[in-house]
Amino acid sequence: MRLDDCIHFCAPSRLIIERGYRQKLPGLLHSIGYRRGLLVTDRFFAEQTPWVKDYVTACERLGVHVEVFAGGQPDPTTDLCDRATAELRIKLDGRLPDHIVSLGGGSNIDLAKALCVTLAAGRPVRDFSAGIMSDTPVIDHISVPTTAGTGSELTPGTILFDTNTGIKIAVMDNRLRPVIAAIDPDLTFTCPPKVTAESGIDALTHALESFVTLDSNLFDRGGSVDPGYSGRNSLTMMFARESIQLCVQYLLRCYRDGNDVEARVGMCYASVYAAMSYGSAGLNAVHGIAYGVAALTHKSHGATNAVVLPYVIDAMSESRHAELLDVARMFGIQTTDEVQAVRALPHQLRGLVGKLGIPTDLNAFGIARTSLQNLLTDALGVTRLAKAFPVGNIEESYADIINNAWHGRLQNETTARFAAD
Repeated sequence: MRLDDCIHFCAPSRLIIERGYRQKLPGLLHSIGYRRGLLVTDRFFAEQTPWVKDYVTACERLGVHVEVFAGGQPDPTTDLCDRATAELRIKLDGRLPDHIVSLGGGSNIDLAKALCVTLAAGRPVRDFSAGIMSDTPVIDHISVPTTAGTGSELTPGTILFDTNTGIKIAVMDNRLRPVIAAIDPDLTFTCPPKVTAESGIDALTHALESFVTLDSNLFDRGGSVDPGYSGRNSLTMMFARESIQLCVQYLLRCYRDGNDVEARVGMCYASVYAAMSYGSAGLNAVHGIAYGVAALTHKSHGATNAVVLPYVIDAMSESRHAELLDVARMFGIQTTDEVQAVRALPHQLRGLVGKLGIPTDLNAFGIARTSLQNLLTDALGVTRLAKAFPVGNIEESYADIINNAWHGRLQNETTARFAAD
């Protein structure tokens, strides 16, 4: 408990974590009263697994009609959302679903969230980037993730790549939080090592960022009485700490052996706990800079976060010393010099990123040095993330982080010897 906390915590009305639960989901939806649904997924799950057919058949048997949209794509764009909206409104012929189920990773979940608004309104998704009006109908969303990392199955926003501007936009509203998050760890067993690594480091990033982000009593809520994000508090930090510990224990294990059941289940919990933290606390510089990196490289969300993460944590070694010392101990950094322990943590994180097969600096990641100023401008342009970064001079800190990340430079390189292997 912290006496100055201003807690505004939101979670799904139903959170389920159970192996094999996908087989029970149709019964739950029927019992709630849903009768007409839309399943949003992609061609892989529709054509290469039995899950979609099994789900539709089970629902129809219970009297729940399901339309399937299998056009999901990685990093969905505003154009994809608008095309899907137009196509589905024609196909549905005015009979809107009473719920939308997403099956897939964060990309499919984000697309489904956007469709929860655009299908009912019949308007382009960009219309909602400034907010969703209180009288705008939002279709209920049930998320069924197949990766362990994004946490989108619990959060209030959808992130889409805006083809007009070349950067990602966010549509935020607590009504976009799935009403049911059904996590079946068995679904993650199809993830290849690359997806396992990039989604897993995403979970760790969410937990770390929210653990050290701006405090709730300092967070700018823009005057909202129902903010999607509202700064860290004792509750979010509790979930973040648990997620970090699980990532330390299971992320590399899961990456190295995708059939390790304990590790797969452990990373599902890590993803959920991270989402329970950042889904209310919010994020800051890692994601803010990573959005700009994604615009330049079009690489995955998890990888763009990973390459930036060590350098952002390095920049907070003083402003968040106590919290990062806690994290350093979780990572097995046991040197008695607390300053050196905190400075060793970014080296440990960079080593983990490398072990997951992800480049560890922006140069190796494909960012030209001549692009660094544009990257800085784009990153600072995501103001909701920049102003949550708990440092003195945010613009100067962002510039240093980007420059250090390009050169692969961390404080006191010699402190790396304190990092656990």
